[in-house]
Amino acid sequence: MDDRRLTFIVVPHGNLETRTYEISYRWLKVLLVFGFLLVGGFAVMVGFWWYIASQAARVPGLVQEVQMLQEERAKVAELARTLAEVEAQYERVRQLLGADAAPAGREPLLPPLRTESRGNVSAPPGAGTPDAWPLTQPGYITQKLTEGVESHPGLDIAVAQDSYIRAAAGGIVRDAGTDEVYGKFVLIDHGDGYESMYGHASQIFVAPGDSVERHEVIALSGSTGRSTAPHLHFEVRREGQAVDPLSLVRQP
Repeated sequence: MDDRRLTFIVVPHGNLETRTYEISYRWLKVLLVFGFLLVGGFAVMVGFWWYIASQAARVPGLVQEVQMLQEERAKVAELARTLAEVEAQYERVRQLLGADAAPAGREPLLPPLRTESRGNVSAPPGAGTPDAWPLTQPGYITQKLTEGVESHPGLDIAVAQDSYIRAAAGGIVRDAGTDEVYGKFVLIDHGDGYESMYGHASQIFVAPGDSVERHEVIALSGSTGRSTAPHLHFEVRREGQAVDPLSLVRQP
């Protein structure tokens, strides 16, 4: 047992009485150990506080990053929806352009041969406003009528190769043949200033001067002329000016 003691003498200023304190070495060691533990614990607490404070300082930045990630996620979801719509439209166009095409090596199914004689007709039977859909199927409108520098005077309707093209109304075939832009085409005069044009056909079944009835098959769709894929270019004109076909015709 260590009985040594440590004596502290406190001498105050002035003539006050001095005070003497004694402590054993054993208790001094206990106090020193306790002090070290206290200081160590305080240092650990300061370290934890500093870590927590530094992490707390990052919270605003993390919140901002989370918001940015949520915005990016919303954009990705929107892009995914847009891509799904585009893929659905592409699949529809692909089916229209290829699903019903005539197999290779086979001739397309042709409409019945015309029995009436060809020749000029002054008043076509059934003439009227060209308001009938010019195909036997809905097709898919890839371009509408536009005006301006790059004007487009009619509708481009994607449809399978060799689909039936029908007259939008009764009238007289004023022109039919081959054009550098329209490819194989048919131009019908419906009277009252109305005309309709059918372009990019693969085959035509009428000639200038023929009279046609509403819904009569006049050609087969194709990709002749200035064209990149099978489709029908359909125009409606009145007094030589392009009219929006969708103002007269309703797509099935």
